[in-house]
Amino acid sequence: MFTLQPRDNDPEDFLQYIQSPFNTQLTTKAFWSSFGYSISGAVLCAVLFCLLRPRNKTIYAPRLKHISDGKRVPPAVSNGVFGWVQPVVKTRDQTLVEKIGQDATVFLHFTTMCRNITIFLSIIGCGVYIPLNIVENSKNRSPDGSNTFMKFAPYSVGGRACWAYVATSHAFDIVICYFLWKSSRIVARIRCEYFESSEYQNKAFSRTLMVCNISLYPPFDKECVAPRRPRGVPILSFSQVTDIPDRCRTDAGIVELVRPFATSRDLSGTIAHSLKELPELIETYEGAVRALEAVLSKYSRHPKTLPAKRPTCKARAGDDTSFAPGSNVDAIEYLVARIRRLSAKIHEMRNATVGKEVLPYGFATCPNMEQAHELAYAARKQHPHGSKIQLAPGPNDVIWKNLSLPKETRRWRVFMGHVAVSALVAVWTVPNALIAIFLADLSKLGAIWPTFQAELERHPRTWGAIQGILAPLVTTLFYLLLPTIFRRLSIYAGDLSKTERERGVARKLYVFFIFNNLIVFSFFSAGWKYAAAVIRAQSNQNLWAAIKDTQPFENLMGAFCDVSPFWLNYLLQRNLGAALDVSQLVKLGRDWLSRWLLNLTPRELLELTAPPPFDYASHYNNFLFYVTIALVFAPFQPLVLPVTAFYFTTDSYLKKYLLMYVFVTKHESGGGFWGFIVNRVLAATLLSNVVATMFVVARRESYVQIILMAPLFAILGGFKYFCIKTFDDDQCFYSKRGKKVSDDAVMEKRNDESVDVRFGHPALYSKLIVPMVSTRAQGILRDAQGSRLDTGLGGIPQRRK
Repeated sequence: MFTLQPRDNDPEDFLQYIQSPFNTQLTTKAFWSSFGYSISGAVLCAVLFCLLRPRNKTIYAPRLKHISDGKRVPPAVSNGVFGWVQPVVKTRDQTLVEKIGQDATVFLHFTTMCRNITIFLSIIGCGVYIPLNIVENSKNRSPDGSNTFMKFAPYSVGGRACWAYVATSHAFDIVICYFLWKSSRIVARIRCEYFESSEYQNKAFSRTLMVCNISLYPPFDKECVAPRRPRGVPILSFSQVTDIPDRCRTDAGIVELVRPFATSRDLSGTIAHSLKELPELIETYEGAVRALEAVLSKYSRHPKTLPAKRPTCKARAGDDTSFAPGSNVDAIEYLVARIRRLSAKIHEMRNATVGKEVLPYGFATCPNMEQAHELAYAARKQHPHGSKIQLAPGPNDVIWKNLSLPKETRRWRVFMGHVAVSALVAVWTVPNALIAIFLADLSKLGAIWPTFQAELERHPRTWGAIQGILAPLVTTLFYLLLPTIFRRLSIYAGDLSKTERERGVARKLYVFFIFNNLIVFSFFSAGWKYAAAVIRAQSNQNLWAAIKDTQPFENLMGAFCDVSPFWLNYLLQRNLGAALDVSQLVKLGRDWLSRWLLNLTPRELLELTAPPPFDYASHYNNFLFYVTIALVFAPFQPLVLPVTAFYFTTDSYLKKYLLMYVFVTKHESGGGFWGFIVNRVLAATLLSNVVATMFVVARRESYVQIILMAPLFAILGGFKYFCIKTFDDDQCFYSKRGKKVSDDAVMEKRNDESVDVRFGHPALYSKLIVPMVSTRAQGILRDAQGSRLDTGLGGIPQRRK
């Protein structure tokens, strides 16, 4: 098409070109290209979903097939093209909590809250900003008259018109705080019902406390041993609280650590013991089982005509089997012998855990859930002997390898994790800035590349379409990789539970998105003008005068106006993403290829059709990011508000279907994400207030307008304080508040087993998997093993059909 030629521009011309705003003709074409691309793609995906859903329930409704608990089975859905609409629209909160759990219900409440906020803000913002901007632009200097959308930007708004921006900012804050308060009340009720449910109270971890960072030899001076007595906790004498064993890392030592905060003396404790290589041994065992399943599945693919030669493999060194290491052996016989040896070794290690090396953490069990929460609440700010007392997560939710990390190691890893995140943010800044300059506005690339400029002039529609799609697509692909990176960093930093890790991932994602997309992306255009001022000052020898001439606030507001069409395009394309999610086309294609190209084992087939876990961290971050874009850019491009409202209105129902019929919550936290949500929505509102204040500063008529923007920050600060006092404790701890829990909810079978049996590392008590093979391969397996691998685990499972 064209070749790269040397450019003849000097640095002054380059800086002049790089400062130029969006090419308005190209931006208009990019908007309509993005609009047509997203809407047509979304409609196509929706049509495919309606047509394919009745015939592919394994893909579009796996929860109907795999959920065996009667309470969790989703409502029945008919096979009609629109049969899914009625259960999605008519299912209410109480049913949702019962069918999909508290975390999924809270997520749907969050999407509903975002929808309501953006709808109300659209009415206010578009009703005020659009007429005002059109009138002011027409009276003063208007952008290109052929570009309708740029007329909505406040290029020429200033003076008395800023009063409208002051009033609208206050209205926005009031609307946001109202819906946050309303939703927080609903979530607090859901959270309370979760604590009161028999499903929660009948689990051992509901009345268990996790004690971490237990010192080996505690100090014995009075001030260190006796913590400050919280309100409501009875006074204990010094002799009572100093009656601690010589070593805190004992069962009795854990009880004495938590006793000063307890209202009952009926406590039991268990110190954790080192499991050595037991967890890794179980992983090796499961890998051997899966390897045997794969060999049997491939060998018995055609049972009537078995291959003449049986499959072989090389024996591994250190397997403790009769096979010589490195020799080619019968794969089936070798794997059966290896599984038998590993199973015996695992049971031997499980029976020998008592008396092993103790670890710096343990568990204390209270008589009931209420006392456990009261104790955790009393000890939430106390650290007796440097330990940390908190409610125990579920055993499968705990990241066990991080519990034994020394406090100093954990601090160092947290620091290094922050350094790694900061480095990642800094590294991505350069390519992100290049996207902001060139991909988001191809006219700038043409300004410094004459040959490409000629190509732009010959094919403006084609390059307009590319501009509208390319930049958002590149950023979206990159951000798909970020959650995995941040999860690894969170585990390295020492997060104690997977739900805590997911909240940390969501926090990192939000900071990353806001910094790189809103700050770097949006501010970079204005930054180039400062660079030009510095270069000009080198010859003029008057740096300060050159910087003042750039009019920093005015240029910054112009940069926001220039970049706002990109975010309008970006939000439009989210509708396609929502439709693509519900269409499940990617999963449909992947499953079809896996079934036809791969020789899947029965276990792999079962896992392939099982409901996938819902990625709360990524979805929360995405929705919060969209809300932040809408709030920040509403004064500069009011159309972002109705576009965002339309997206949330549509996706609230689509995500409801997905959570009801497709996805499951892997680790239920009872709505533990809500505190993070409130903080981020308030942070987004604060950022929008800062940007609106900067706009008033740049275009003000008088300083009174700036002064009247100050109450916005007081409103947010006061509302945050109100939330802390009203809702925060209820998010973490259960309080009766005059309620009486039913007897059915607190009835639980108790026994005399120690705490580490009822609550402890899953490697100590979880059942070992056994080979899951199809009917045609069971005879081959019996001939190879002679008897069952593990007499305590029952027979070999049949293949599920």
